[in-house]
Amino acid sequence: MTVAISDIWAARSNITKGAARTPLVPSPYMSRLVGHDFLLKLEMTQPTGAFKIRGATNALINLPEGTTGVTCCSTGNHGRAIAYAAKALGLRAVICMSSLVPQAKVDGIRALGADVRIVGSSQDDAQAESSRLAREEGLIEVPPFDHPLVIAGQGTIGLELLEDCPDLSTILVPLSGGGLAAGVARAAKEIKPWIRVIGVTMDRGAAMYQSLKAREPVEVEEVPSLADSLGGGIGTENQLTFAMCRELLDDCVLVSEEDIYDALQTLYYEDRMVAEGASVVGIAAAKAGKIGPVRGPIATILTGRNLDMSMFTEVVSGRSVTLGDKTIEGRAYAA
Repeated sequence: MTVAISDIWAARSNITKGAARTPLVPSPYMSRLVGHDFLLKLEMTQPTGAFKIRGATNALINLPEGTTGVTCCSTGNHGRAIAYAAKALGLRAVICMSSLVPQAKVDGIRALGADVRIVGSSQDDAQAESSRLAREEGLIEVPPFDHPLVIAGQGTIGLELLEDCPDLSTILVPLSGGGLAAGVARAAKEIKPWIRVIGVTMDRGAAMYQSLKAREPVEVEEVPSLADSLGGGIGTENQLTFAMCRELLDDCVLVSEEDIYDALQTLYYEDRMVAEGASVVGIAAAKAGKIGPVRGPIATILTGRNLDMSMFTEVVSGRSVTLGDKTIEGRAYAA
């Protein structure tokens, strides 16, 4: 199985009533830093605050006739998107999440009328509960990334990027389960085969990175991160995203929690924007000099804004933050 460019074009038609076409805007500070236009794709302006609404809408619009309810596992944004799309279609939604998901994301999903189940301390635990609900209660399971309709929905971002900036040379994509990276890379490389697509993720608990390194899906220990949306495994029985990321990504780079801390401050103080830690890993990679030579305009995707505001306040205020057994020492922002 794979996802073709035709699937992405079909998704574009399907999602117009659920997802927005988001702006692509320049970051003057980052542009000066890298020596080329550095563009920000503002997916945090979606109705649910994150890009996941694209894949969720595409998947639910294509549900079998007679479906009454859906379930999924999520680190937050997929669950919110499923809850939003299900409410619009009059469907029951049960969202399964681990105890690592920030309370702000749990509250946001419940506010949309979904039933939330907190299960275990990993994405794998939440996945097991979602699969049980599908088996025992007849709900349709909509995976957060390893699903052709979800991948195609996320791939519509790639279409928009190249429509708005045909000269784009590099795309920096936050990388977790690979649905976003696979979809964007498929769309972008079909339109412009020589474009570079680089996956960026945190250096602790990076499931897709470790899987690509091992050349097969592997399990990783999940740990707290400023980029909590990038947590979770890719599934040892992964059907689509592992193979697509292996085929389509030109590189995959890691950024530290300190890099993410700095990038959150950068986006806030230089561009006056609030976004999740997962959103800024592209900025973090560029600032840390991890993306190689830049030969033209570069874009990154600000994936969402559904963050823990108390943690964000600590970061932009330059105070120390503790993530499990790791403490990031506070420091005031300096350009």
